[in-house]
Amino acid sequence: MAESFNTWIMRLGFNLFPCYRRTGARVTYIAEDRCEVRIRLPLNWTTRGYFGTTFGGSIYGAVDPVFMVMLNKVLGRDFVAWDKAAVIRFKRPGRGALYARFTLDERELEAIRAELAQKPKVDRTYHVDLTDEKGVVHASVEKMVNIRRRGSGRGT
Repeated sequence: MAESFNTWIMRLGFNLFPCYRRTGARVTYIAEDRCEVRIRLPLNWTTRGYFGTTFGGSIYGAVDPVFMVMLNKVLGRDFVAWDKAAVIRFKRPGRGALYARFTLDERELEAIRAELAQKPKVDRTYHVDLTDEKGVVHASVEKMVNIRRRGSGRGT
């Protein structure tokens, strides 16, 4: 799916937002329906760790907000999503640029809406791999996101 002018603006804002910018990663693509996001994390002086490989904090920071932001945008103003937990598994040192592709499909969104019709909140777990240009996995991240209808609990 093509990137629209609105998602291009969203991508620009994401990349300029200080907290995300400091991770060293850049959002490279946001689909018009916001159900796919791609990022690139280069290996450079701002992302290099002690041993000359990609710093683990940069790896995690690069993926941290993405699923939460995607869900907030895709589900709309009637819902709110917050990060709840994360697990990161480092598989091999990053010795070059790393890439991640985040996706949500319509079945997942329908399942969330159906579950929220019955319950006040749901927790969903999402998985993303950071790979090099050859597709070799360097880190795997699981993110748990709490989703609720807006106005159905604290913090909303």
